[in-house]
Amino acid sequence: MKTDKMWVFCMNRRIKNNQKFKNAITHVILIMGSFIMLFPMIWLVSGVFKPGSEIFSGDFQLISENFTLKNFADGWNINPNHSFGYFLKNTFVMVGVVIGGTVISSSLAGFAFARLNFIGKWPLFIFMLATMMLPSQVTLIPKYIMFSKIGWIDSYLPFSIPAFCAVNGFHVFLMVQFIRGIPKELDEAAYMDGCSTFGIYGRIIMPLCKPVLFSVAIFTFIWTWDDYLNQLIYISSVDKFTVSLFLRSLIDSTSSISWGPLLANTLISLIPGIVLFFIAQPYFVEGIATSGLKG
Repeated sequence: MKTDKMWVFCMNRRIKNNQKFKNAITHVILIMGSFIMLFPMIWLVSGVFKPGSEIFSGDFQLISENFTLKNFADGWNINPNHSFGYFLKNTFVMVGVVIGGTVISSSLAGFAFARLNFIGKWPLFIFMLATMMLPSQVTLIPKYIMFSKIGWIDSYLPFSIPAFCAVNGFHVFLMVQFIRGIPKELDEAAYMDGCSTFGIYGRIIMPLCKPVLFSVAIFTFIWTWDDYLNQLIYISSVDKFTVSLFLRSLIDSTSSISWGPLLANTLISLIPGIVLFFIAQPYFVEGIATSGLKG
């Protein structure tokens, strides 16, 4: 009996030791992978506080002996006509309008597909899903021709107006999946109390959709903030430049590049997205998880 107990004890201890060893290996691999993924950001933050002559030096130092904040001041006023804050303001205005339009239109379209019955509902829903499989490059030229003919070039209209028309099928799909997980009994109870369709949308459904609304807002912010290609195509005036276009304009192949100020402005441009993600992270994770499970 004692021999059996000792054997079981030894086996359990061996299994625990093996599990601890596997966990240690897993953590080491994850830490190494995280460092590799974060190294570009570490290099960026390190270079911001270095003089220009040390940024690309062969001896990499995380913290330079010649620590300086001059790059931020030079980067903020690197443009003789406008400060970097001016281009940040342009970007925030454009992105804010796009986020508002996308959240409103996607929630309305998602509510319609999830709750209402109308002619052509399923063909339209399938067509909407099909747009998610269409590469954006395919529609690039047709959209430019259309916007050019109606006089929207060199303005923010190609970004803001479509946002109010629920053109992003992914966001609509997220809303549909989330709303389908909300019990219909709530709608029926509201109808019994005399609530209209829009009343149900505004008073019942939307307050329960905060997680997925935050998810849509974060996705829209990141995709619009970083959308260099479309901004390059539709915006040509320097006065209307966004952060992406302004940063690209600092890289001129015909003259020397001020890497210190460029890196400082790049770091500043990353802060809004990082701050927004960490503030809304609980809602973001909940919105993505539940949208994939409900339906």
